[in-house]
Amino acid sequence: MFVTFEGIDGAGKSTQAELLAAALRQEGRDVVTTREPGGTALGEEVRRLLLGGTDVSPWAEAALFAAARAELVERVISPALARGAAVVCDRYLDSSLAYQGIARGLGVERVLELNLAAIAGVLPDRTFVLLVDPETGLRRMTEALDRIEREGEGFLFRVDQAYRSLAETFPNRIRLIDATRPASEIGSVVLEDVRRLS
Repeated sequence: MFVTFEGIDGAGKSTQAELLAAALRQEGRDVVTTREPGGTALGEEVRRLLLGGTDVSPWAEAALFAAARAELVERVISPALARGAAVVCDRYLDSSLAYQGIARGLGVERVLELNLAAIAGVLPDRTFVLLVDPETGLRRMTEALDRIEREGEGFLFRVDQAYRSLAETFPNRIRLIDATRPASEIGSVVLEDVRRLS
């Protein structure tokens, strides 16, 4: 099983990924957790490039995310799924579709085409999009803002709308969740949905 968490920064993706992984491990499941960009040596270097202070053009940004994703699928996700493990990932393909495809205006189809080759067809069984308004998301962030987060509330609003649009496009895979609720309550909803899948 392959589960991903999406949403704007500050929505609680990392928290929910950790809660789900812990719950599945408690049930005796082999669980691999990872994140994007990152999860591999190459991915962490790409993360540093993308989220640091340097300005990056939209297509270069999309290509770098796809490169990191290709490495993550090859080195971490596919081997874990092949041995029967559950994979829980903080961000994946839908981040590129939302941020670069829609919010940056590159086009969902074009960004999807770039990424489908990179991920060798490995799609999540379930994607949870955690919804909070951009103001709340920014307020929740405790660390220094990265390059993308510094683009401000207007950009985050476009990303939020992009995720809602993707949920309409892929209704069988994407679940929208109100992330203003307590983390434990959200975690219970997520776990119940994942149990129904497995």
